[in-house]
Amino acid sequence: QVYLVESGGGAVQAGGSLRLSCQLSGNIVDRICLAWFRQRPGNEREGVAALYSNETTTYADSVMGRFTISRDKAKNTLYLVINDLKPEDTGMYTCAADRWSSGFAAPGNCQRADHYEGVGTHVTVSS
Repeated sequence: QVYLVESGGGAVQAGGSLRLSCQLSGNIVDRICLAWFRQRPGNEREGVAALYSNETTTYADSVMGRFTISRDKAKNTLYLVINDLKPEDTGMYTCAADRWSSGFAAPGNCQRADHYEGVGTHVTVSS
């Protein structure tokens, strides 16, 4: 069992930056894929950024260049930095963890295996 708790969301102005955090605890395996998803109003949930335990990162095309995923292993914390925030970034951001064996999923996603996720943190971007 892996537990994930997101924080850092809130209301921000367009053009600003935000750092979301995801605190992990429990049975965190060495070979792991960590990802951030978002659910925007009127849109399907989408994976935006993924980080594999070999330090490979992948991003959805829609966020490339503005989103940065990283991890502090010592703190068991996953981060997502969002720069140049846009109103269309408004939504619920959720972090997830999957056991990783081999290969890479679609950009911004992890292959589902022993999947766990948090409840999310909401971001509202005003123009």
